[in-house]
Amino acid sequence: MKHEQYDVLAVDGGRPVKMWTRGVPVEEAAKRQLANTAQMPFIYKHIAAMPDVHLGKGSTIGSVIPTVGAIIPAAVGVDIGCGMMAARTTLTARDLPDNLGKLRGAIERAIPHGLSKGRRRKGGDEGSWDAPPRSVDAAWAQLKEEFDVICAKTPKLRHTNNYRHLGTLGSGNHFVEICLDEAGFVWLMLHSGSRGVGNAIGSHFIELARQDMRVHQVNLPDQDLAYLSEGTRHYDDYVQAVGWAQKFARMNRKVMMQNLVAAVRGVIAKPFDAHVEAVNCHHNYVQKETHFGREVLVTRKGAVSARAGELGIIPGSMGAKSYIVRGKGNPDSFHSCSHGAGRTMSRSEAKRRYTVDDQVRATQGVECRKDAGVIDEIPMAYKDIDAVMQAQQDLVEVVHTLKQVVCVKG
Repeated sequence: MKHEQYDVLAVDGGRPVKMWTRGVPVEEAAKRQLANTAQMPFIYKHIAAMPDVHLGKGSTIGSVIPTVGAIIPAAVGVDIGCGMMAARTTLTARDLPDNLGKLRGAIERAIPHGLSKGRRRKGGDEGSWDAPPRSVDAAWAQLKEEFDVICAKTPKLRHTNNYRHLGTLGSGNHFVEICLDEAGFVWLMLHSGSRGVGNAIGSHFIELARQDMRVHQVNLPDQDLAYLSEGTRHYDDYVQAVGWAQKFARMNRKVMMQNLVAAVRGVIAKPFDAHVEAVNCHHNYVQKETHFGREVLVTRKGAVSARAGELGIIPGSMGAKSYIVRGKGNPDSFHSCSHGAGRTMSRSEAKRRYTVDDQVRATQGVECRKDAGVIDEIPMAYKDIDAVMQAQQDLVEVVHTLKQVVCVKG
């Protein structure tokens, strides 16, 4: 008899929640949020909770939500298509410069990052391009035609920071890293999504879903569970717009990786190949998939697709290990795994509890920011990545273990 590695949260009047959380903390508020979602009538079979699960805005981060006939825009969220990209190079640790600050500086110059702080200009922010390079133009050409179609339906999206955000990092927990694997090879890794235009798309359709609920007088356990029903105009428009935002996010990471490779080549004279092994995966998105013999919509809110043999990325924190993994195709998790370590406390709590000195000690050996502006990303604000990996052994196997030596935060 198969020994299951998940626990089941029973939900009165709803579907069960299968939780891969043994050995990791789960806050009661996150369980209540999961239970609320599980009560929705269109949930298919069950919800899957990953070991990095924690309370989120709109939906529980670290959850996999399969639905039939409806979609919850707030479950996808506003960072549509957020995800990871990593590429192994032929460089090794001994090829890195003694002064890693040179690498960090080159990366910060090559990839716009952060938000407006002090310097402001009309229609933009410090995290966008003043003059986008040709790599952005080439990528935007693949996105523009469909974006024009979407803007014809929702004109206000045209006034978002779209083209100038393509190939940029953002802020918060988005990052660019130089890492070393267990064999000493250098990896380039980054984390970002659909930036301002994805935020605008998500916010617009979250509000439309709430309006629909008011019009039809639908009672919800939480307003963030407002949904769009299949067959309606809003549903069709959202499916098109969210799909485009996910394309934008994937392209955003691809352009950043191109510019990251160029930045590294500008510091390291030795010729090298990149993309020896490469992964580009979403962890905030929705798509149609077939599970248990039926086509359903699967929303992964802070979760990664882990079909049998599929490669994925599970990052730790600024001072912890990250993993390149191979999926085992576990049907009970809807072929999913965690998207990271998962927070154990809010950003405001981390800032209250820790100091810059704590941040310096926690990121020893990593060339990165060590100031008050990144205390909310201190490693202690996250779950133990080793415990998270232990809890999902039946979801993925580890292919490479990475440790960062350079980290750029927005």
